[in-house]
Amino acid sequence: MRTRRTARHRPAPRIPHPLRATRATRTALPVVALLCLGLGLAPPAAPAPAPAARETTGPVQTWAADLSRLDADDSGVRHTGGELRTTGDYGVQVLAPHRLDRQANRVRISPDAQVPDGAGIAFDVRGRTGSGPWTEWREAGDAAGGSAVLPRAVTTVQVRLAMWDPEGAIRLRSLEVSADTDPDARTKPEAAGPEYGARVFATRIGLVGRTTANGHVIRENDRFVALPSRRGLSRKGGREYSVRVCGPARCVTAPVWDVGPWNIRDDYWNPSSVRQTFRDLPRGVPEAEAAYYTGYNSGRDGKGRRVLNPAGIDLADGTFHDIGLRDNGWVTVTYLWTGS
Repeated sequence: MRTRRTARHRPAPRIPHPLRATRATRTALPVVALLCLGLGLAPPAAPAPAPAARETTGPVQTWAADLSRLDADDSGVRHTGGELRTTGDYGVQVLAPHRLDRQANRVRISPDAQVPDGAGIAFDVRGRTGSGPWTEWREAGDAAGGSAVLPRAVTTVQVRLAMWDPEGAIRLRSLEVSADTDPDARTKPEAAGPEYGARVFATRIGLVGRTTANGHVIRENDRFVALPSRRGLSRKGGREYSVRVCGPARCVTAPVWDVGPWNIRDDYWNPSSVRQTFRDLPRGVPEAEAAYYTGYNSGRDGKGRRVLNPAGIDLADGTFHDIGLRDNGWVTVTYLWTGS
């Protein structure tokens, strides 16, 4: 297979997506990771409307999220005058976990927000039972609210929000969260057995000084990875979603701290029954790989850009060198949160 040079000394162009997809398009030359939010961007396409409310089993549990509590999990936001705002183009806040009185599998969010044109808010939720592992994150709506059904019933719920705001005009005044049980939802028991693994094409991130989707500022020889879905994105500094990457020299374990390459809703490590998008692809095959080799989706990614390499994972420089890569290449990845 023909190899490609990494674009180590080329400045990275900006990518027009507010949720930090880390792969840009180029012509002829190899592609490098993009982690920064471009200025003056048009807002993303409106998400599909939330499904109509279905039957609920048991009472609804409702609470007001504490937006004023900021800690090391958060980046690019401040709480002032009773409102949450961004301090730059992009901010992320991971709210404190909330313990439920009883198990639930559906979470609704109801924000009170002022969101001007060109800006936006996205909410994700996850849960766990007791001190067990977290579920993956699930998209739960935007400034208009929304809901998400978790993969299994949980007793603790956590909400994450991301705000992109080139003009600094977003105001999130309050956030009401509720949890109940959807009896028709497809849930699964706790994972049992070994973690899932796949062989995918890896590219190098670089971009020291840029900010990742979870708010981490990239350092020299940093050690983390990016995957093309927010479902497996760890909190800033966290390792709750980590992978084991094996290259030519050795295997290393690294946390998932960014979103990319190419896509942002391609959790290809999940079975097609729960995969967020591209469900007609086999498990373990990233959309970019299928687009590059077989012309899937007319050879384009989820944003309509021509796919120029088959990457399914991005590696920070330290991780890239630790496993023995000298150029972009194939690696074996184990998604450590997918097993028991």
